[in-house]
Amino acid sequence: MPYLIDFGSIPWESPMEGLRFRAVSEKDRQIRLVEYTVDMDPHWCDKGHVGIVLEGTVEIEFPGETLVFESGAGVFIPSGQEHCHKARVISGPVRALFVEEV
Repeated sequence: MPYLIDFGSIPWESPMEGLRFRAVSEKDRQIRLVEYTVDMDPHWCDKGHVGIVLEGTVEIEFPGETLVFESGAGVFIPSGQEHCHKARVISGPVRALFVEEV
């Protein structure tokens, strides 16, 4: 059980241009240090995210509204199609820390 997470020793994973992360998983949860840049193509996501924006500013579009999350803002997006969202970097890179179900 890792009590201390040394994100610097974990390799970056990059599933698409403009998005990379470092993650540690334990059972059905993971903690991810995520970095978004303006190069990320906005895409719809229906996965849940709980965390905090550490740096930068990101705009997140939801059905019916768009919100701006700045450094220090908490993020609580439930899973599911009714909470689908699309992020766009306003100033960045944007770094965030998420605790998620896997």
